[in-house]
Amino acid sequence: MEPVFRSLEIAATTAVKATGTRLTFHGLEHIPTAGGGVVAINHTSYVDWLPAALALKHRKRRMRFMIKAEMNEVMFVRFLIKHTKTIPVDRKAGAGAFAAAVDSLRGGELVGVYPEATISRSFELKEFKSGAVRMASEAGVPILPLIVWGAQRLWTKDHPRALGGKVPITVSVGAPIAPEGSLDDLDSRMRASMTHLLQDVQTRYPRPPGAFWVPRRLGGSAPTPAEAKLLDEAELAERARKRAERR
Repeated sequence: MEPVFRSLEIAATTAVKATGTRLTFHGLEHIPTAGGGVVAINHTSYVDWLPAALALKHRKRRMRFMIKAEMNEVMFVRFLIKHTKTIPVDRKAGAGAFAAAVDSLRGGELVGVYPEATISRSFELKEFKSGAVRMASEAGVPILPLIVWGAQRLWTKDHPRALGGKVPITVSVGAPIAPEGSLDDLDSRMRASMTHLLQDVQTRYPRPPGAFWVPRRLGGSAPTPAEAKLLDEAELAERARKRAERR
């Protein structure tokens, strides 16, 4: 039953209704009703995990997210991590988290992973890390490509939060990708599927000219992928500078 997870599901559903957020789901039939799988999610927002998790709830499944280990320092979050089978990731030593994720996958769980690792400022797909494909290959489970679109309007990098808005959010799930072939081949197939899903959703979603949350390619004012990469590099450099000052 997992009472803590159930309480979170109720709270999430209530929050969606209270804010008037309109969720639309496509491809839910691709989510298996049993068995393990790596759920590969695009990353445009601080809250895109919520509609992704609610998509799985429609199939009576739960997602075990991987979360940065620093969140263990927050008492409430530490409680949730412990009681929801969330997998903390130490970015400096990720072997333990990788092994824990593989164990969960082999145990029939669905593990949520952001292949891009960090939020995409361009709202296009960034370069992927190798963790998702390595986990799927090691555990012998499929990859489930999942796209969330619209959540960046609520809360994303470089822009104020707007959590009370009646924003439409679309979740689209693609066909499972079998863990076959080389890791490079698996990565290419995952990226191709996620690109197709993302562009299909973007095309069908209203996109006002010049809106900050619309990719430049589609007439918005979001940074181009090249510009976004420079912003990411500047952010990392600033973090390194602050760490050095603290030391």
